[in-house]
Amino acid sequence: MTNLVLNVTVLAVLVAVSWRVLRRLRPGPLVVTAVVLCVLTLVFDTLMIAADLYVYDPDKILGVYLWGAPLEDFAYALAAALAMPVLWTVLGSRGRAARDRRPDEEAR
Repeated sequence: MTNLVLNVTVLAVLVAVSWRVLRRLRPGPLVVTAVVLCVLTLVFDTLMIAADLYVYDPDKILGVYLWGAPLEDFAYALAAALAMPVLWTVLGSRGRAARDRRPDEEAR
């Protein structure tokens, strides 16, 4: 399995699972977050590859590089930009629901 197939599969599953929450979120902050994470990925992946900290198997990647970072590496930044706000929203609403229930339970 190539990195592209793996990345597309993971992103598709992530969007499918979190679609109900994603459509309620404002797109502006998600896009800004994705762009910032992609720029950071571009810079730091290029530096780490140039320093030989890791090497990609040429058979597993497309061979398309942006400044030195393989195109497939940007999927992780996109996944983080989508998953973190969704988790924050879901877990935050559960925390609020638990806090809202406590005073009622203490009164009993």
